[in-house]
Amino acid sequence: MSRATLLLVDPSPAVRHQLVSVLAAVPKTHLETCTRERIAAESERLRPRIWLLADPVRALAADGAAAMVPERTASLSLDASQDALLAALRAGAAQHFALPAQAQALAQWLRALVKSVPAPEGQANPPLIAESPAMQRLLQLIERIAGSTATVFLTGESGVGKEVLAREIHRRSPRRARPFEAINCAAVPENMLEAVLFGHERGAFTGASEARPGKFRAADGGTLLLDEITEMPLPLQAKLLRVLQEREVEPLGARRPKSVDVRVLATSNRCPQSALAEGLLREDLFYRLNVFPLHLPPLRERAEDLLPLAQSFAQELSCGRITGLTADAVERLQAHDWPGNVRELRNLMERSCVLAQGGELDAADVMFDADWLFADGDQAQRPTVVENPSLHLGSQLQQQEIRVILDTLAAAGGDRKQTATRLGISPRTLRYKLARLRDEGVAIPAP
Repeated sequence: MSRATLLLVDPSPAVRHQLVSVLAAVPKTHLETCTRERIAAESERLRPRIWLLADPVRALAADGAAAMVPERTASLSLDASQDALLAALRAGAAQHFALPAQAQALAQWLRALVKSVPAPEGQANPPLIAESPAMQRLLQLIERIAGSTATVFLTGESGVGKEVLAREIHRRSPRRARPFEAINCAAVPENMLEAVLFGHERGAFTGASEARPGKFRAADGGTLLLDEITEMPLPLQAKLLRVLQEREVEPLGARRPKSVDVRVLATSNRCPQSALAEGLLREDLFYRLNVFPLHLPPLRERAEDLLPLAQSFAQELSCGRITGLTADAVERLQAHDWPGNVRELRNLMERSCVLAQGGELDAADVMFDADWLFADGDQAQRPTVVENPSLHLGSQLQQQEIRVILDTLAAAGGDRKQTATRLGISPRTLRYKLARLRDEGVAIPAP
């Protein structure tokens, strides 16, 4: 496994000390720190896999910072109040951890991210699990199209594994030794997305102290995944169409375009026809991307994949400690409808591995969110391992954030825009938060 670089921005000595203590329980990590003024330079130098912000309000307000900081960013604070939690959420942080109360929760979150660090170039990837007939047919088709340079449009519900399949296409292609770059079009502010995609010259805009190549040029000779393409602003979709047709990009501030050799893969969890009808996707871009349309079925329609995936995740996340699942645990998994798909299954397996006392996962270890996370008062079921008072407080703080969001959404009658306004956050941040809860199996009111 590769070492994951963590970049901690604007830490106080006390916050840094707390994080160093947490990292003792998170192997394969390397900690770096910087001030918010150095975000751009250190981002380019270190290429951090994980970002942690001690002051997200100031850090994300810095020119260009929001475009560089990924959606998996967390804020750290010594303040366990609801005001601190809401301030971090409004600033755009995906997670907020109050230390030392949530030290164990932070360690668990970091371990999950460290496991997601891509293997070094040339290192073999684990085989894609495809026991169901639908996935086997999909892999057979991928084998035939992998050698092409044509664009592929991957669709499917959130959490089904579209990026995993995109990486599999790249791995089987002649471009496998070249870069694989990915960008979530919904996670980058609209005013920065063009610069992130196509690059910019020094001085092209306020805060552009250094020239950057952009994702297209970073993926030159390889593959670029445009995740959630239907969230890209329409004017930028027109520029993307030209890039795909002319195979050249024009960085912001540049005098002439630069040629690129990139295979583009795109994903969306929306129905393309619905996105077209709603005006979220240009028709000409859709047909340019849709050379090879691939649809990933939801996990509930891939019953044969469920147990192999669960066993694979359990072995991986427990470092081999968990060797199998009991019949009762299997029955519990098979009875669930998996609204969050494979992502929900992986999250559940990680939680179950923490709860497991022996070498097998039993039904009591398989704790869905609905089993205990949202129960009220003394009726709330808690995992037997949550006896540490600081961890219990951390769990309460996480529940507090979720309750604030869901209560506000209910008060707004499900209106997303009104909910975001009341919470003081952007609609994009709210969409991300709700998607994360939905992936965990939480029922979200329809708009």
